[in-house]
Amino acid sequence: MTPLSAWFLACRPKTLSVSLSPVLVGTAVAWHESGRILWLPLLAAIFAAAMIQIGTNLYNDVGDFLRGTDTPDRLGPKRATAEGWLSAKQVRQGARLAFALAFAGGLYLVWHGGWPIVAIGLASLLAGWSYTCGPLPIAYRPLGEIFVWIFFGLVAVAGSTYLQTLSLSPLALFAGGLLGLHAAAVITVNNYRDLDGDARNHKRTLAVLLGRPATRHLYAGEVLLPYLLLPLLAPLGWPAVLPALSLPLAGRLIHRFYREAPGPIFNSILAATAGLQLVFALLLTLSFTL
Repeated sequence: MTPLSAWFLACRPKTLSVSLSPVLVGTAVAWHESGRILWLPLLAAIFAAAMIQIGTNLYNDVGDFLRGTDTPDRLGPKRATAEGWLSAKQVRQGARLAFALAFAGGLYLVWHGGWPIVAIGLASLLAGWSYTCGPLPIAYRPLGEIFVWIFFGLVAVAGSTYLQTLSLSPLALFAGGLLGLHAAAVITVNNYRDLDGDARNHKRTLAVLLGRPATRHLYAGEVLLPYLLLPLLAPLGWPAVLPALSLPLAGRLIHRFYREAPGPIFNSILAATAGLQLVFALLLTLSFTL
């Protein structure tokens, strides 16, 4: 394992689309409402969103290691700190660097968008750090899905639209709610896979509290609800049905989630769920731009 490979895997590239998809959808909503795209705010938002997610992932890597959650019998992908590829100090410094880069990119966004962007940026950085770190880590309580729905759905989409139009858009909040449900499903896969180990390590995720049967139903609901809400986009005309083209993929994922026994196979289901969100987001983007 080379240092470059270790850092690449620690950033968890397979799920980075979860932070980038909302920026695309939010910008598409702005295009629908204003007929223009401001490219520099778009690029800065993409950069800042990616750095916040990378920093959150790195803090999660080192945080779980220090709390003893990442044990040798872990079913998920190998983690850089637990495997000894990188030291805890290195990973923590990497997380701080990612957040510093997000903050630097955010300075331009604050200059462009004003105090609402200050609030969004600081809240996002604090939430990213406290997801695994601090005295009350979000990931160790049944709040992970809500956290992701808010920050990788509502906040990210509405914030991206605001950067383009400097106004709060109800349509962006609705689109963010749809996209956030699929982002929450990614967390549900992760917590379902790790349920037994999390329970042993006193990690009280929503999956641990609900148990496996109810968590399967939760996943199905998170995946399907965005499709059930698509008729509310009827004012867009026929493009509103475009996201429904990804429904067969959603159906196959739900079938796999119910059928497969808990184990490493859920690593591929997790990546495929992130892929579903990306496909849904791209089709939703087309809905707003056609």
